Amino acid sequence: MDLFSSEIVTRVTTIGVSVAFAGAGLVAVRVRPRNRVGPLMIVVGVVWLLSKLAPPPAGTALAAVWAGVLAHLIVAFPTGRLGGPAQRAVVVVAYLSAAVVSALALTDQASATVRGVATFASVLIGCAVLGLQVIRWRGSTVAQRRALGPVLAAAVVAVTLFVTLKPAVIAGVAAQHLTPVVHVALAAVPLGYLAALLRRRADRGRVAELVVHLTHTFPPVTIRQALAETLHDPALEVGYWTPESARYVNVEGQAVSDEGDRVATRIDHNGAPLALLLHDPVLLDDPELLEATCAAAALALSNERLTADLRARLRQLADSRSQVLRAAETERRRLERDLHDGVQQRLLSIPMSLGLAESALPTHPERARELVGEAKATTLAVLGELRALSQGIHPPTLTERGLDGAVRELVALAPVPVRLSLEISTPVPDEIETTAYYVVAEALANINKHADARCAHVRVGQEGGHLLVEVCDDGRGGARPTDGSGLRGLADRVAAAGGTFSLESPPGEGTRIRAVLPCR
Repeated sequence: MDLFSSEIVTRVTTIGVSVAFAGAGLVAVRVRPRNRVGPLMIVVGVVWLLSKLAPPPAGTALAAVWAGVLAHLIVAFPTGRLGGPAQRAVVVVAYLSAAVVSALALTDQASATVRGVATFASVLIGCAVLGLQVIRWRGSTVAQRRALGPVLAAAVVAVTLFVTLKPAVIAGVAAQHLTPVVHVALAAVPLGYLAALLRRRADRGRVAELVVHLTHTFPPVTIRQALAETLHDPALEVGYWTPESARYVNVEGQAVSDEGDRVATRIDHNGAPLALLLHDPVLLDDPELLEATCAAAALALSNERLTADLRARLRQLADSRSQVLRAAETERRRLERDLHDGVQQRLLSIPMSLGLAESALPTHPERARELVGEAKATTLAVLGELRALSQGIHPPTLTERGLDGAVRELVALAPVPVRLSLEISTPVPDEIETTAYYVVAEALANINKHADARCAHVRVGQEGGHLLVEVCDDGRGGARPTDGSGLRGLADRVAAAGGTFSLESPPGEGTRIRAVLPCR
């Protein structure tokens, strides 16, 4: 009766393994039609049942094929795709051993020898599969462990029992009634997959909680934390799109890069870029959860993008002001050096010449006149040097003629024909006039030095409380605002004045410099 009961349990568990794998595979095909895990599970379930129903040697051959497909399934979970060379090598060896054992089973009637080879191959492949799972677990992230956990745990237990008990049962060392234990452990693999699917469905239910949380005015850091908790990815990062700089920045205003092991998912709002989620690649296996989370967070991210954009502007402004201050300090030292080495020495010579002239006047009037003439020439030279130095501090033409006249003078002195569009209807603050002047001056100087252009266009006008300065040419293009260059300094000067600076210079298509400055 005990033997009869043991056989019944073995048959029931045998059918249970087949039903578990095939049923889970059908669910996987329905839920994840593009994932290869479902078809692999169905094959494992069907081949398992056929191997138990078919008599030797066909049953032995099918059992070898089943072992190869099972190894493929466990190694390729959860995507159904093989990863690195180690995974491919294990699966190839598994299928090769299945082919060898099948060939031996179908041609060699020495069933004991065939079973011995099959058992040895199964143990060897099982150990390799176990080793891969341990390596994968140790190198996985929190999100990956959460996705892999149920199935890998069941697979490790099943393979361990299969490797340890199956040879013992075949050799007669262990009792036959231990076979159902191996069957139950094998059935735990597809059941673990179904448990993972149920947990993912529960995760999608948490998206509704996310919507409730995000209806409150939370700071950006809390929004990131809410998204990380919903997606179970503690390392998740959020980047906010800033149209002015055409890049993604974090809540601190720092640029966010999508390079590295993280995967970038873009969130759009009304057809325009809104935010960027940098997350674990394993989340791509559940696109419904990812899409639902992005949709739920879109409104909150749209509101917080304004904060991130403001912080990015403040950071950029602080950097620009720091560079302007450094440039101003460098210029101050240059002026100090030029005044000391040039103007100061000439000024010291003037009273000396006048003193000598005063002494020589009673007795040598001709010599006195020569000395006075030298003092006069020195004075004129000093005036010229001071005028040249002051040109770098504030262009005299701005003071004398205003922005309108100063820009016209720059255009008149340009080395190429320049078309000028000038419309200034209301007064402009002095510091904005100076910045606009230097934008035009630097742009025309670059045209002369680098552009190889035939013509240019300068436009200065007022739009909506802002002063728009635009200079474009038909030259070679390819300009870059590198550190230390005039364009870099120009961008910093514009930013320090509270404006925005943009440069478009595709190679071979000319250059367009645009500055928008506040008039208030």
